Amino acid sequence: MGTLDVKHSFLKVIFFDAAGTLFHIKGSVADVYLKYAKKYGLQESLSLRSSINSAFSYAFQQAPPPIFAVSQPEKLKQCERLWWFDIVHAVFYRVGMFEGFDEYFDEVFEAFGRAEHWEIQPELIPLLTELKEQQFELGIISNFDTRLFQILNDLSLSNYFDTITISSLVQAVKPSREIFQYALDEHAVEPHEALHVGDSLTEDWEGATKSGLKAVLLCEKNKLPQHIVKISHLRELPHILSTYHV
Repeated sequence: MGTLDVKHSFLKVIFFDAAGTLFHIKGSVADVYLKYAKKYGLQESLSLRSSINSAFSYAFQQAPPPIFAVSQPEKLKQCERLWWFDIVHAVFYRVGMFEGFDEYFDEVFEAFGRAEHWEIQPELIPLLTELKEQQFELGIISNFDTRLFQILNDLSLSNYFDTITISSLVQAVKPSREIFQYALDEHAVEPHEALHVGDSLTEDWEGATKSGLKAVLLCEKNKLPQHIVKISHLRELPHILSTYHV
């Protein structure tokens, strides 16, 4: 890890996106879907795996924002579950439906709420440890649902974060200013005192910068304009942070 000196830094809080930034799917969405679909008669193939991944990307992009006009925990979880049911149903409507889909969905939905299908990069824990030692407050801003809390706990990440802001709880989604402002208010800081790290150009980089935060995009560096601050690996973040001094 690089050496941080935040003594004269104006940054007080570092926010992270969750899925795709802090942790990643083992393999692909299709790999997980097919693992649980085998007992329902689906035969795995390269073409089917490709079709599922494509159908998922399309269904996810077409889905409405995961914002629900409920506040009771159980009703919220029901709404989240129905939101995901529609997406997974749309996937298999495109690639081929099968008997027992409702039972299958229950298994897949629960599976994605456990750590076994997610992984973190080796540099993550040392990075978070260093940031905490340097007295940064850490938070998560994510469009994930309430399963995120269990995933973070299972991956031994929960204790590193002071706040966790998710769209279904605050009724706002990235890239909206509302979800970033909610997270800022949780730390009682101004936008210029915070930085957000994420892997989505629209949701993370544009959402954060338009809300007044600094931002770092986790991506392949050669794909985007020069003015976007980019890193290929989280281990590069300390070097970026060392430049944000007054």
